[in-house]
Formats: sequence, structure tokens, C-alpha cells
Amino acid sequence: MKFENKNFQFSFFVAVALLGLLVSSCGQQSSRRTASNPGGVSASTGAKYSFDEEDSAFQVFRLPREVIGPRLVFIQGGRAVLGSQEQDIMGFRDNVERTVTIASFYMDETEVTNVDYKEFLFNIADSVSADSLKKLEPNENVWANAMSYNDVYSTYYFRYPGFNFYPVAGVSWTQANAYSAWRTQYVNELARERNFGGKKKKDDEEETAELSFDQLIERGVVFPNYRLPNEAEWEFAAKAMIGTQYMDENQENGRIYPWDGRGPRNPYNIKRKSRQGDFLANFKRGRGDYAGLSGSVSNDGEIIPTNVYDFPPNDFGLYNMAGNMNEWVQDVYRPLSFQDFDDLNPIRKDGTNDEEDTYNTTLIDDNFRVFKGGSWRDVAYWLAPGTRRFMHQDSSSNHIGFRCAMIAVGGKDR
Repeated sequence: MKFENKNFQFSFFVAVALLGLLVSSCGQQSSRRTASNPGGVSASTGAKYSFDEEDSAFQVFRLPREVIGPRLVFIQGGRAVLGSQEQDIMGFRDNVERTVTIASFYMDETEVTNVDYKEFLFNIADSVSADSLKKLEPNENVWANAMSYNDVYSTYYFRYPGFNFYPVAGVSWTQANAYSAWRTQYVNELARERNFGGKKKKDDEEETAELSFDQLIERGVVFPNYRLPNEAEWEFAAKAMIGTQYMDENQENGRIYPWDGRGPRNPYNIKRKSRQGDFLANFKRGRGDYAGLSGSVSNDGEIIPTNVYDFPPNDFGLYNMAGNMNEWVQDVYRPLSFQDFDDLNPIRKDGTNDEEDTYNTTLIDDNFRVFKGGSWRDVAYWLAPGTRRFMHQDSSSNHIGFRCAMIAVGGKDR
């Protein structure tokens, strides 16, 4: 065949070349590979993947589902300015502003409740000694006071069903970590039970019983560990600056508290599912004032801790990131940590670069842990996420609770 028109001839050969590329690409892996859809062929060697447990060839394990524990809220990571944005009236200067980046993670939507902790004690009762179980129970004496009639809460606060969904109190940092370890194991056991059925269930349980923890992780059948959030994660999640975003990376305003405004009341008419002027946290208003006047519309009725859902959540969907209960975090306390922190996922695990003997006080060592958030018995100053205090990791109080966090791992499209 002879083509008289050179333009047509050129167009024809271009079309043939494109068709050839299209045909050849049909046999190749062109779609994006993800954790749940890795494809069938290695992009590195061209060898076929094996998905058969009995096969001795290289195996690739598909992520069966996005690994999320119950009642966890996704906290999208990003750049943030951490530190105290309120006047440092205590003169501590222990949390100066700095810019860091926090990786995405999950966090409990509420503080761990009395009923949650009672479930923990119930489920470990057969696997630990009576003495060990007693050591893990909340210290109910934290309510006792020689000069006030709070002793009644020593008897009722943890035990009585009416307080089931109030935050657990009297739990030390060490006990909170024991709870987190149990929760990791128990939630994973329940997840495996739900994912098996019939004869396959028995076979799979026998098989997984023979696998190491690393092999279980490779198969995507275990949740990452529950743990206490580190201080940076907690502060980032509490401020919830995502609620101030305005197009691209512009933030309209900073935040002193986990909400907009310069005080603890709702400045809006409809936002946060509360009336304008309502208090947004359970805290102590001033000396001797825990709730306001009886019969007043401003009386929140919450003189001690309250139900973990009673106050509106912040813009990440987290409840009581200010007030109700202070909360333990992972970090060892050092006044000058802000100078030493890495700017990516900062945490202080010990006294590295800031040894305890430089402080000449018994209150600074690796056994003292940070707690944050303010509580029902704290004034508004402590509601600011940038404030920080510390207590011995084996001590407990009626104003310190905790919530758990978990790393965010690859989802279906990752």
C-alpha cells in the first residue's frame, strides 16, 4: 500500500505505535499497588508472588482490613506549633513554643471509664495472683480527706453502677500501662475469634498459635499496641487546630484551649452542640466554686468528675481534652525538654541530655511522668493543652485518669 499524503502516513505510524504500547501494557501491572491489593507480580524482579501458606516461595500478605480498634478516633498528623500559648503565670517556662511534626495516630474518644477498668480487672483475675490483682486496683483512698466529706466516694465512685461511665480515678501511670498491655492482648484475641468460623476457625487458631508475634504482624492479623499517648501527640490532639483551617494551610487563629475563644465558655450560638455561653469543660471556677450557684443556668451540676460524654468534643471528636480529668502521658518530666526534643514525633523516654543530678532535687528523676489537661478540681489556667505538670509514676490521685493511643498503619489504599 502506498500513502500519498505524508501527514496521513505520519499519523498512521504514530497510531500503530501507541496501539502497540497499549497492548503490551495490558500484560503488565499498571494499577497502583496497595497493602490490600499488592498485585500478583513483583515490581522488583518480575517473579510471581505466592499467597499460599504451604508454598515455600516468597509470600506476600494482603492487609485483610484497616487495623482500627474500637472507639478509636483517627488523628491526622501534620505540622504543629506546640507549647504554652497562655501567659506563664506559674513561671515554669517548661513548654516554650516550637514547631514540630506529628505522625498520624489513633486515640480513645474518651477517658478510660470505671466500667472499662472493671472489665480489665475481671479478665485478668484468673491469670494473676490475688496480691498482684490488688496492686492493679484503683486506689480508692485518693478520695479520703481528713477535712472534707469526700470519703463517700472512696466507697462508691469506682464500684457503684451510677458511676460506670465516669472516668476511672486513683490509677497510677504504671497501672495505666498494665491496662494498655492487657487491652492489646484481649482486643487481638477477640478480633481473631470474629475473623474465624467453623472448622477453619479451629485450624487457623492452631496455626496462629504456632506463629511468632513477628509472623502474626506480617499477616496483618494483630492490632498495633495500645499505649499511653506521648506528650506531643496528646497536646496536638487536644488543640485540634484542624478546626481553625481556612483553605490550604492557612489557620485563621491560634488556640489557648481545645476550642476557639479566650475563655472556657462557648463563644458561638450553635457550634459544639451547646448554647452560647455554656461552659465547655468541667473545671473549678475559682476558690471554693466547683459548679456555680444552685438553680443558675450556668450551674453545670458537675462538682466531681462527670460522665465522659457530658461535654462537647473538640474538632477531632475527642471528649474532655480539657477538664474532667488530667491524663497521664508517656513522657518522663524534665523542665527543659522543649530544648532537646526532636522536631519529628518528639518524646522524652528518659533523662538523656538532661540528667536528674543537675537539678539538685528529688522531684526530678526518670520515675516522674507528665500529666496534662486540667481536671474537675483545677482552675481554668490548667485547661490549656500547653500546660504540664508531673507526678511519680507509682502515685495516683482523684484528678488524674488516662486514655490510650495507637499508631496509624497502612489502610486499604496505602
